[in-house]
Amino acid sequence: MPKSVNEVSREDIREYLKDKTPSDYTRKLKTLKLFFRDFLGMPQVVESFRFKSDPFKPKRIFSKEDLRRFYECLDLPREKALFLLYATSGLRREEILRLTRENIDLSNLMITPNGHEGETKKAWLSFYNEETENVLDEYLETKKASHSQRLFPMSTIDDRRLWKNAKEKSGLDITPQRLREWFCNEMALLGVSDRYIDAFCGRIPKSVLARHYTDYSPEKLKQIYEKTNSKC
Repeated sequence: MPKSVNEVSREDIREYLKDKTPSDYTRKLKTLKLFFRDFLGMPQVVESFRFKSDPFKPKRIFSKEDLRRFYECLDLPREKALFLLYATSGLRREEILRLTRENIDLSNLMITPNGHEGETKKAWLSFYNEETENVLDEYLETKKASHSQRLFPMSTIDDRRLWKNAKEKSGLDITPQRLREWFCNEMALLGVSDRYIDAFCGRIPKSVLARHYTDYSPEKLKQIYEKTNSKC
């Protein structure tokens, strides 16, 4: 007969987790720890279990030539503006898709995304370059009227289809996440400190120096971004 939750032992948990992949193991163990430790008040069942570290797998960052090839497979100004905003701002998919006119300072090429709540995400500031400015202006001039206040009023299905179609034409699996990775790598190659890359990407600083002794003012961030003269 199945055991009640109050009868579950460490051995039962170990048996349950033994054949899980590292990522699945981590996911399951997080849930089990929350359930037994915080909900049931039975920390002894799960306290001896430790999370497994995933083996390091070097990422392949797309080259500028790859990005240009993919970009040429985009047809509409809206698609091209989206692509360049992802590549030159480092923002997340949902942050770009939620942007309204109020989130963008067109005169300073500055983006203030909507806020986040969480331990690892934060809404900071990011920017985009003149190349993106030209394409974004073209899109905004041709943008059809919509009841939505979003700059890119599109469904999740339309967004996914955009990347799928360009992938089929170019043979490159480029996504908003891969463009975010490209942005981080490009900023690092151009000499930008990790703490400022984290700020552009909306990540919480980890070190004491980054948290308490670094200037994150809009003026400072703009100065750092413009100094890179980054281009796709």
